Amino acid sequence: MNEAGFDIFNQAFPAVVELLYAVCLTLFLRFFLGERRGLKAAALFWGHLLISMVWDCFPAPQGTFSLVVSALLVVTARLLGLKRAMAFLLGLLFWNTKIASALTVESLFFAAERLLPQPLAPPEAVYLRTVFLLTLLFLSQFVVLGIMLVFLQRLIKKRKLTLHRRELCYLSVVPAAGVLFGQVISNLLIEVKDGVLLELYERHPAFLAVVPVIALLFYAGSCLSISFQQSMEALREEREVLFVEHQQAQAIRERISEMERFYSQVRGLKHEMRGHLTNLKGLASTGEYDSLDEYIAKMDGSIRDFEVPFQTGNPVTDVIISDAERKSRELGVRFQVDFHYPAAGYDVFDMGIILQNLLQNAVEACEKVDESERFITLTGKKKGRFFLIEVKNSFMGEVVFGEDGLPVTTKEDALMHGIGLASVRRVAEKYRGEVEISAEKKEFIVTVMLQNII
Repeated sequence: MNEAGFDIFNQAFPAVVELLYAVCLTLFLRFFLGERRGLKAAALFWGHLLISMVWDCFPAPQGTFSLVVSALLVVTARLLGLKRAMAFLLGLLFWNTKIASALTVESLFFAAERLLPQPLAPPEAVYLRTVFLLTLLFLSQFVVLGIMLVFLQRLIKKRKLTLHRRELCYLSVVPAAGVLFGQVISNLLIEVKDGVLLELYERHPAFLAVVPVIALLFYAGSCLSISFQQSMEALREEREVLFVEHQQAQAIRERISEMERFYSQVRGLKHEMRGHLTNLKGLASTGEYDSLDEYIAKMDGSIRDFEVPFQTGNPVTDVIISDAERKSRELGVRFQVDFHYPAAGYDVFDMGIILQNLLQNAVEACEKVDESERFITLTGKKKGRFFLIEVKNSFMGEVVFGEDGLPVTTKEDALMHGIGLASVRRVAEKYRGEVEISAEKKEFIVTVMLQNII
């Protein structure tokens, strides 16, 4: 290679390097950009290139470019479909990974450079050797960087990270330390003292292994921090699920206890009925008709206390539906039921969890609707080997569905359908069934399909 070709290489090489860095950053962040990823990724790519070209025109301390790009990521986070905390963390993880890969490959480059002898002449051979080593260095770095970024991306994709202030600080410590370590080492790799070029690895050969190991430890520490945070988040969610299921089980047990007390009272009334009939005969035989009317009125009032509005074929579901009807009546909700408990094949406890959650969510949703528009409709019918349960109710607002297909409940959104629906889905899956949820025209519909597995 002649001198002119080498000059062209020196001019084009930095632009190619920045181009590849822009590609790596864009591909790393693309998965997290939400809707219209292609357009957002293109804007991110060209933005990175534009900043790098402008930045080369001004003298700036080393490391400030990454700070500027990270700051712009945070500022434009909403436009990119990211939360600011997530944008900050992803930028920090990218720069830490970039530095770790660079320090790892540079140590290998230093060793490879010593293995290839330095030609004394002609100059073309020197140019060619330099071009080959630089190309090999950066291609190797981008391969290593790509592998590390893919692993990091897949790790983050496993489970959604909840980034409150404490979690963000915890996850940022290790990659921030890795970035600072990389900046310090980069400034020490090559120094000029009294006109003499000094290389870190020549003065301290042990650093040839120590530096890349420490850099990779910072990268591994970042990955482990994310994995640990995801495990803690999963544990917290499991604890919440167990708590909800415990509350649901407790509610069902209370309904069963109420039913047992109800039937105990019915048995007591049956035992007392003989005495009531004797008293009625006595009052009738003596002609005390006013007292007879009063006595009958009292009996009628006591008997009404034992009435259950709905007879579904199972005492537990009778009580759950009757309780929901009572709450609906107090709120002015039109409550319609066409539910018939299947004869066999389904555990009443599981059926109670489904009805308890669906009806409770429906009642809570109706509270936010104008009283004139409030309604709840429950149907449950057997079709062949399947039992279909459907609850329709009025609602106000917008339903946002999460990645699991269930409604997402936020502080701003008072709609509470998301609570307990995960438990309903687990029960449905137990019976090889499924849950379908839809919301249209101010009507929220949940359909649960259960299969008879006996």
